[in-house]
Amino acid sequence: MFYCCGRILWLLICWVELAVFTVALYILSFLPHTLIKSAYFRLFRIWCQFFVRALGVDLRLHQKNIKPIPKQFILIANHPSAFEDVGIPALFKVYPVGKIEIRDWWWVGRINQAAGTLFVKRESRESRNDAAGQIAQTLSEGNSVAIFPEGGCKGRRIYKDFRHGAFDISLRTGVPILPVFIHYEAQQDFEWQPPHTLIDMMWHFMTTQNNRANFYVYDTIDPEQFSDKKAYNKYVHDLYLQWQAKYLE
Repeated sequence: MFYCCGRILWLLICWVELAVFTVALYILSFLPHTLIKSAYFRLFRIWCQFFVRALGVDLRLHQKNIKPIPKQFILIANHPSAFEDVGIPALFKVYPVGKIEIRDWWWVGRINQAAGTLFVKRESRESRNDAAGQIAQTLSEGNSVAIFPEGGCKGRRIYKDFRHGAFDISLRTGVPILPVFIHYEAQQDFEWQPPHTLIDMMWHFMTTQNNRANFYVYDTIDPEQFSDKKAYNKYVHDLYLQWQAKYLE
């Protein structure tokens, strides 16, 4: 009982912190983008860390990589839940690529826009092509990006295939891919399944009996090993199936 009361009190404090920080970021988002760009991105990552705490998730980074992580990379990850949208920026200095619907999510959309999040309409080839150009531009500026190659939340198991976008961009720019395998120990509580809303998912995160989220980081993959995006894609997809067998089966 004491643990339960203590946890509730802790979450309340975290939500108050998050609310105050959110209001501050929302107000700052109205300033000219050229004035706040770099500082706002750093604040956005701190905001994501506050969000992780408010959700009560025990976020764990497991460094399975042998080689040092380079300064620039294209992070890819499986996408079983909504939590990755804050979990990845909380851990990694990356500009996320998200679905275009996020742009219209109340205050969250405006904060993401000001932070430099890249948006794509997944069902539109034209939008995907535009997003690819924006990603290439972001990489040309020396930044890193995060992409979900499954093309959305596809469930707790690796989807049957990955989209080629991340691999095509990696080949064209020469920027390596950093694979991150995401494993939630309470898979059912974290998995985003219709008709769950974002509010439903947040409630599940905060009330789960096992709040552990494991983010496994592996060595970057050099695009020079591959002659085309299909071979590159298959190689990486096979790796994710191996990690799935190791951690989920």
